[in-house]
Amino acid sequence: MAEMIRVDDLRDPRLRDYVDLRDVSLRKLLETERGLYIAEGEKVVRRAVMAGHQPRSFLLAPRWVASLHDVLDRSDAPCFLLGEQAIEKLTGFHVHRGALAAMDRPEPRSPSSVLGEARRVVVAEDLVDHTNIGALMRNVAALGFDAVLLSPRCADPLYRRSVKVAMGAVFSLPYARIEDWYGAPGLLRDHGFTTYAMTLASDAVPLDEVRPQPGEKIALIVGSEGPGLTEHWQRAADHRVVIPMAAGIDSLNVAASTAVACWHFRP
Repeated sequence: MAEMIRVDDLRDPRLRDYVDLRDVSLRKLLETERGLYIAEGEKVVRRAVMAGHQPRSFLLAPRWVASLHDVLDRSDAPCFLLGEQAIEKLTGFHVHRGALAAMDRPEPRSPSSVLGEARRVVVAEDLVDHTNIGALMRNVAALGFDAVLLSPRCADPLYRRSVKVAMGAVFSLPYARIEDWYGAPGLLRDHGFTTYAMTLASDAVPLDEVRPQPGEKIALIVGSEGPGLTEHWQRAADHRVVIPMAAGIDSLNVAASTAVACWHFRP
């Protein structure tokens, strides 16, 4: 069972994993160096632990102890207790559901291992917004796709904001980062995937006219916020597709468009 420890001094070194959680640049550096990520909120903390991720510690307002008793009972990580105002001062933001956990970051998977187990994947190029990454992961999991592959510049799916928006889907959905991004189309081809690039190109086929072959392994390629897919990916894809728009609007937010396309290509 987790040891309950009341803390009065916010400078206590045992709390260092929770300092300045709103400073994105600082947190990206510290979390990578320390091999951790932060789970925020009762549901997300529970889903992280249930997925087999190992907590380093918990940080709770006292009123949240009872609702997380089952999680705390099965862990020997320390549980630090602070008032909600003190947690806000320490972390730099209001923790709406006063529960946080510092979790050991799992070992990254290789792209080949992820592709070897999948039949439908989403490939994301340079999505830099953590909210979009979290929403994309949640959509992909909800609509029956098997995995996500990320370019080197994509935001971290285990950053606190990504995890919260994904509602923990990142814990169950396999994903990998492809370091050789230029060679990624060949990697997908070698694993038997047909690639569909989401693009506004003039020759893109409306999504509702696309009919995949029975048993086809599908890789849906989506581009970054703003510029969309690079020319390299648009040229390398087997098919270029577009969601028909009305009212003079040319496109949707990348997470929303991914949801529409995943629904179309659902199993």
